[in-house]
Amino acid sequence: MKDEYSSGVYDALFKPRSIAIVGGSESLAKPGGKVLANIVDHHYRGTLWVVNPGGSVKGLPTFASVPDLPGPPELGIIAIPAALVAGALEDLGRKGTRAAVILSAGFGEKDEKGKEEEKRLLAIAGHYGMTIIGPNCSGFMTPHYSGKFAGIIPELKPRSIDFISGSGATVDLVMEQAALRGLSFCNVVNVGNSIQTGVEDLIALYDESYGAESSPVLMLYMESLKKPGLLLRHARSLTRKGCAIVGIKSGVSVGGARAAASHTGAMATDDVAVQALFDKGGIIRVKSKMEMIDVACALQGTGGRLTGNRACVVTDAGGPGVMLTDELERQGFVLPVLGERTRERLHGILPAESSVLNPIDCLPSRTAAQIGETFRILAEEEEGNIDVIAIQVGNPGMYPNREIYSEVARAMKGCSIPVIAALSSVTTCTEPIREFTASGNFYFPDEVNLGSALGRVLHRPVVFEVSAGLADYDREGIEKALEGFSGALPAQVVADVLERAGFPLPAQAQAKSFEEMKDACERIGYPLAMKVLGPLHKSDIGGVRLMIPDAVAAGQAWQDLTGLQGAQGVIIQRMVEGTEVIIGASHSDDLGHLVMFGLGGIYTEVLKDVAFALAPLSSEECRKMLVSIRSYPILEGVRGQKGVSLERLSDCIQRLSRLVSDFPQIGEIDLNPVKGSGSELHVVDARMVLQGTPRF
Repeated sequence: MKDEYSSGVYDALFKPRSIAIVGGSESLAKPGGKVLANIVDHHYRGTLWVVNPGGSVKGLPTFASVPDLPGPPELGIIAIPAALVAGALEDLGRKGTRAAVILSAGFGEKDEKGKEEEKRLLAIAGHYGMTIIGPNCSGFMTPHYSGKFAGIIPELKPRSIDFISGSGATVDLVMEQAALRGLSFCNVVNVGNSIQTGVEDLIALYDESYGAESSPVLMLYMESLKKPGLLLRHARSLTRKGCAIVGIKSGVSVGGARAAASHTGAMATDDVAVQALFDKGGIIRVKSKMEMIDVACALQGTGGRLTGNRACVVTDAGGPGVMLTDELERQGFVLPVLGERTRERLHGILPAESSVLNPIDCLPSRTAAQIGETFRILAEEEEGNIDVIAIQVGNPGMYPNREIYSEVARAMKGCSIPVIAALSSVTTCTEPIREFTASGNFYFPDEVNLGSALGRVLHRPVVFEVSAGLADYDREGIEKALEGFSGALPAQVVADVLERAGFPLPAQAQAKSFEEMKDACERIGYPLAMKVLGPLHKSDIGGVRLMIPDAVAAGQAWQDLTGLQGAQGVIIQRMVEGTEVIIGASHSDDLGHLVMFGLGGIYTEVLKDVAFALAPLSSEECRKMLVSIRSYPILEGVRGQKGVSLERLSDCIQRLSRLVSDFPQIGEIDLNPVKGSGSELHVVDARMVLQGTPRF
């Protein structure tokens, strides 16, 4: 719920009743002059003051300094040399201004002196309780005012698309391309250097003020991620409220992988962490400006979600129709054969040579009447048989495209089934397409991109809630077992923690002498496995012996394993057969724990067929991890080999995610392998490392 402070800040930034432009001028070559002109030209209806010691500007109320203003402006826009900004901000603070947008450059992006000046601005803002955007930003635009000095200034429309960006150039380039496609914007913000208020902070403010009249689509562009927890919390909240979020996080690569001792940590790159964060928050992650625009178009056209994966393709050209169909099927759509009655009606309006099975090929001779009637017939197809209609229109030159586009526009606005259009003839139909977008419609220039974007909507991340409890999970016992420890935990402590967390372990024992080893082998029974006690990565040093059949072989294994460097004895385990998987978790800075699942044993790092997600996890998220790996069929069982219980695997993943969430001091944990068949699964080997000093 929005508190009084956040409500006041939101109003001051998004719909200020009064604005003072510090550095406003007549010159359009200066940021202050340009932003003033944009605000005036786009009909700001509040009180507008100009601060300029040189005299009257544009006939507006003009004052020599901020102290001379007749009252406190809700918003100050500062566009003066960097050396003068701190003084102006101090004056605005004394005056009682709630928020300031600092357009001025020459701060931390320039040199160390600029960074010191940014600290000064932060101190001033903190002292007066002000919210500041910038410095070095291109501005803030809402339907109430166009407070931006550079780049495109579109007509802002309520309930269209909002855009929060860490880059001013990206804002302009996205809006340039989006405008050509027919997309409209509502609130557009560039945070610049974001010394106080970053993208994550604005999303929090945005969420706290989100309501029925807010925009249904939010675009994000981030170069840094300083507060991932804040982003996650409010992205999940916005998604639950019905806001569709599509975002880019730049500056991630495989080269950013952290060095870690565990399998999980070694594969948990920055890129993997960002993807897990976006998935958990319900954010559709894209990699380019054009993909962002494509997905925004698909979100607009489908209302943010599709009710199913049944698509119908309408086309006037065979090749593009086939490519669209191929891409839709790659994305998980099916193209059902239309009902007999529907096919008969379509045959009645289309040429005899037309195909009406789905895709529907209307042929190059199509007319506006035929296209319009095709939409009406499809809208009456068997209930639930079609979830989306994708139409591809070229320009064969046999009928005016302007009239065809009118029928497409009518269907996009009025059809009971979502209609998405690819208008491919962007050169020969420039003017008709411009008229199409000017009427509030959008389009794709490429049919394959259309299919791909619909796939992103179909598979849009879902925000799941985590269940309250797990059976046989002893949190108090785990806390006692971990008490006083740090660093890599002894094998017996790891086993104790896992048992208390409800993980199934095979019969096992530790032996630090030959006699203890003999007794344990007789007690557990052959065949058995023996592993060196002490070293972390046992397989890497030849510290594992499997399928030991008898006492003689056990004695030889003892000699071999205790001769390894760092050996403290051996671990004897009942031999477990079946499929091997790995379940692990690695702490990822402010994100919490990344949980990993994949094939286990030595194949984990060789195949790298793994899935990651952020803890804690719901049962639905765990199941999604299972089915997302390429080797999923192995889990189900192939070529006569028995599979493993997916329900049991999902339970193990969920328990691990709960364990690391309840005990964040666990830096790394690997259960590798978890092995067995059916519901008989056991944690065969495990390691756990606590970070920092003991918590208890």
